Amino acid sequence: MTDTSATADAHRHDTLEAVFFGGVYGAVLASSMVAALTRYGHTDQAGRRYDAAWLLVTALASALAHGYAHYVAERRPQRRRDLLHSLADEWPLVAAVLPTVALLAAAGWGRLPPNGVEYPAFALNMALLFALGLVTSRRLRRSWTKCALVGLGDALLGLVVVVANALIK
Repeated sequence: MTDTSATADAHRHDTLEAVFFGGVYGAVLASSMVAALTRYGHTDQAGRRYDAAWLLVTALASALAHGYAHYVAERRPQRRRDLLHSLADEWPLVAAVLPTVALLAAAGWGRLPPNGVEYPAFALNMALLFALGLVTSRRLRRSWTKCALVGLGDALLGLVVVVANALIK
């Protein structure tokens, strides 16, 4: 193996890891925010538009904080460009919340009923978690059985939020 292919494999692994990490983090964040905002917010159209905006702001703030923390934690000389790269590497987290933002916004604009939209949001995020686990495992050439188990394990993270939401209510 040449240095170039080793570097390409390491970059592919880092990118795959970043997509998986950010996607899982974003999907769990989206479910948690929907549960919290539904419990303490308003479930009318205006409330759902508010929820969509807050979910997007929270995802962006989380991505910025996470990227900045990576930048600060590096123990080598850095340039400003490195900070921008650290921040840009957090795109999977923001991308993972966008389907839920769209669902909440659709409820806020009257395209979906605003009351009860949290249940499709939970299902959507559990499906996203399952897909992230399955696809990521498959890209690592694991067996379909192991991939399905990883996907189910990831989906269980979403289920934990749903169960917690039910218990807290």
